[in-house]
Amino acid sequence: MQYFRMVTKPPQPAHRKQRADAQQNRERILEIARRAFTLSGANISLDEVARQAGVGPGTLYRHFPTRETLLEAVYRSEVEKLAAAERELSTKMPPIEALRAWMLLFVDYIAAKHIIAPALNSLVGDCSKVFESSRDHIWRASHALVGRAIESGDIRDDLDPIDLLRALIGVSNVASGTDWQQSAKRLVDILILGSRPIS
Repeated sequence: MQYFRMVTKPPQPAHRKQRADAQQNRERILEIARRAFTLSGANISLDEVARQAGVGPGTLYRHFPTRETLLEAVYRSEVEKLAAAERELSTKMPPIEALRAWMLLFVDYIAAKHIIAPALNSLVGDCSKVFESSRDHIWRASHALVGRAIESGDIRDDLDPIDLLRALIGVSNVASGTDWQQSAKRLVDILILGSRPIS
């Protein structure tokens, strides 16, 4: 008599789908939380964030057990998006357009940080470690974009990328109204124009 050993495999497609759904839920929560924190402040109810994201409170708390972990995740997500955007924009756009598009994203990053930094400080005290790694990511991205725009001849070769970022941060620090983001985004075009080579 011949015996056959039955080998069963776990339902991989369903497992992968479940993980994909969980990742999609996480990303949606982060995006909705960023908008909610920016519009309503960091003290918005996490249950309200879950409602706006279209998930149950349990789903939100599985991914982000505390307000602190959600705030940190939103901030890290913004930094990761900036770093990824530098690479993506540089492959799809001419150097000067890639720089402009990235600077507009940087304004959104500033808005998120304005909300998150004070909230994290109040929750955990010194949050410098949370923000420490972001400086390197942003520095590298801005230098890469400006470097390519210099090589293409679109902007002057004496431009310091940090000056562009400082100008945008400065608008956010001195603005008294809630429309500072619109002012900062208008400033992007002024900065780009002012960075053109002097003929």
